[in-house]
Amino acid sequence: MTARKPGPETPVYVISVAAELTGLHPQTLRAYERMGLITPGRTGGGGRRYSPRDVELLRSIAELTAQGAGIEGVRRILDLEHRVDALRRRIDELRTHNDELAAELAATREALREAARDAGRGRRTESPSRLPVLRQPDPAGHLVVWRRGR
Repeated sequence: MTARKPGPETPVYVISVAAELTGLHPQTLRAYERMGLITPGRTGGGGRRYSPRDVELLRSIAELTAQGAGIEGVRRILDLEHRVDALRRRIDELRTHNDELAAELAATREALREAARDAGRGRRTESPSRLPVLRQPDPAGHLVVWRRGR
């Protein structure tokens, strides 16, 4: 049986190991916890357990303080980094959604062209009530696609 590597959020390191991995004193780790900079996991008996992500965060805090940032500066920097990460994830979500909408719009335009070709050939076409309605972009440049009930 092979051992699985713990995930980045899995609290596995006791305080002495986390201190050694980060080059910080265990009392410094406890102080950072009191200040609210880090929240390690806890065992049933109350012992601290640090995850690989916690260790990386502690290394970042140590680097920032070594460069002269105060605790409030560190807190602000970490908050801004979290916000940037959240915004990047949101941008990725919006890009994916935009790509889906663009594909849907292309399919709708193709269906309209095909319906127009069929109508020009005298073929019976799908009822207009079945096709999406395309509205011209508003002054802000938004395109609205309406779908009628099917």
